[in-house]
Amino acid sequence: MNPPFARVEPLVLHGERQQRGISTSASIDDVWATLADFGEIAAWAANVDHSTLLTHLPVGVGTKRRIQSGRLALVETIVAWAPPATGLGPTFEARLAYSIHGLPAVLRSVHNAWLVTDGGRRRTIELSTTVDAGARPPQVALARLVARRIARTSDEMLTGLSSYFDTKDGSS
Repeated sequence: MNPPFARVEPLVLHGERQQRGISTSASIDDVWATLADFGEIAAWAANVDHSTLLTHLPVGVGTKRRIQSGRLALVETIVAWAPPATGLGPTFEARLAYSIHGLPAVLRSVHNAWLVTDGGRRRTIELSTTVDAGARPPQVALARLVARRIARTSDEMLTGLSSYFDTKDGSS
């Protein structure tokens, strides 16, 4: 497992995007299967105490889950769902994105997006968090602060995912 990387990108209009990532030897199919098992995030993310699906549809765009992290309860809704495609050249990708609800109302929107890229021997797993609190300078500053806090949570999730695959590989 390579050390995580981080990137910060201001949005064109307003808000903040924090991007984190890791590299793994787990297959893109294993990574996708873990992320796509949307109701089971608590199995690998140590900062999630409990999770449950709120919809009874096949998992995909529109699927909702409720997560509990300490006293905080959030509802996450899938807004993008793109399983790995094969046969498209040397690099394959998978993408899963969801909106996050249950944070203070001053935040207009919060989204997480997972991107898994298969570069041959190693897979890169990126987690981007986008926070929009509005266009006024105090709102932009708030978005920046919240995005940084959520990015720390993203680091915990990526570490948990890495440990999950290390354990899974060690037990095989």
